[in-house]
Amino acid sequence: MTILITIITLSIIGGILALILSIAENYIANYGECTININNNKELTIEGGNSLLTTLITEEIFIPSACGGRGSCGYCKIKVDEGGGPLLPTEIPYLSNKEQNENIRLSCQIKVKNDMKIFIPEELFSIKQYKAIVSKISYLTSDIKELYIDFIEPKEIEFKPGQYIQLLAPKYGTNKEEVYRAYSIASTPSNKDHIELMIGLVPNGICSTYVHKHLKENDEITLNGPYGDFYYHQGEDDMICMAIGSGMAPIKSIIDYVFENAINRKIVFFFGARTKDDLFYLEYFREKERQYSNFKFLPTLSRPKDDDEWNGDIGRVTEILYSNLDGSKNKEAYICGNPMMVKDSIEKLKEFGIPEKKIYYDEF
Repeated sequence: MTILITIITLSIIGGILALILSIAENYIANYGECTININNNKELTIEGGNSLLTTLITEEIFIPSACGGRGSCGYCKIKVDEGGGPLLPTEIPYLSNKEQNENIRLSCQIKVKNDMKIFIPEELFSIKQYKAIVSKISYLTSDIKELYIDFIEPKEIEFKPGQYIQLLAPKYGTNKEEVYRAYSIASTPSNKDHIELMIGLVPNGICSTYVHKHLKENDEITLNGPYGDFYYHQGEDDMICMAIGSGMAPIKSIIDYVFENAINRKIVFFFGARTKDDLFYLEYFREKERQYSNFKFLPTLSRPKDDDEWNGDIGRVTEILYSNLDGSKNKEAYICGNPMMVKDSIEKLKEFGIPEKKIYYDEF
C-alpha cells in the first residue's frame, strides 16, 4: 500500500510539473511576433520562441551547421547587431575575441525573443534545398556506407570540390525530431545531377543511424547546400592530402577534380585506417597511381591485426609524413579527419616548413 501511494503521489507531482511547463511554454515563453531585419534589405515577421538557426531554416535561409544546432561545431556564425541578448557560455569557446567584439554569434544558441537585426554573408542566399532519391547504397567497410544520390528538384547542384551538404534525418523510431547533419561530397562538380557521400556510423548518431539502419535504395531524401570553406585552391604547389575513415570523401573529390581537369600538380595522399578491414578504395587509388606519375597513394594502418598480412606502412598518418615527403618547398595541404588528427597533422606540416595559410582542413 505504501509503495502504491508513493507511485500515485509521484505521478501526480509529475503531472503537475508537466502542466506547469506546458503553461510556461504557451504563455510565459510566448514571445509573439518578432521582426528579423537581414542585411538592412530584407525583413522577416515570424513567431518567436525558436532558435535563430531554426527560424532561418524555416524561412529557407540555410546557415551551415554540422552538429544539427547543438552548439558543438561552431559553424553557424552570423553577425547579430540587435536583439541577440548577452553572449552565452556555450558560444564563447567558438568565438575569438575579435569575433565577440564584432557581435558574431552562434545562431543555434540564440532564441528569437524580440526584434533582431542580423547580417548574413551574401553567398549563403545561394544555398538551396533539394529533393533527391537514393539510387544506390553500398558498404565500403562494416561501418561506412556510400550513397549515390540523384537530384529530383532542383535537378542540378553547383559546388566546389571539397564542400559539403546537410542531409535531413526525418523522425524515425525513437527519434522524435528532424535534424540536419553535414556530410562531405565525394564526387566531382562535373556531375551536376548527382552526388556521392561516404557516411560512417556514429554510435547513437541520429543521422548516421538513420542512414545505416533505416535508409533504403529508392527512398526520397531532403538535403541542402553546398557549404564550406574547405575546397580545392588553384595553384601550382605540390599537394599533400591526408584523411582517415570517411574523411576520404572531400579528398577524393579534390583529387578526382585535379586529374579530371588535367591539372599538372604533384599529389601525395596519406590515408589512415585502424585495420585492413577499415581500408577502402585501395584499388581505385592504386589505379590512379598507374595512370598518373605525379600521384602517390600511401595507406597506413594504426592497429593492424595479426592476420591482416599487411606489407604497407604502419602508424598514424602523421607518423609516416617525414619518411615519404621530399624536401622541396612550395607545398600546400588538405586534411580531413577528427579534431585530434587534424590538429596533429597541422603541427607536423608546420614543422615540415609548410605555412599555416597553405594548410586547409575540415574536421568531423
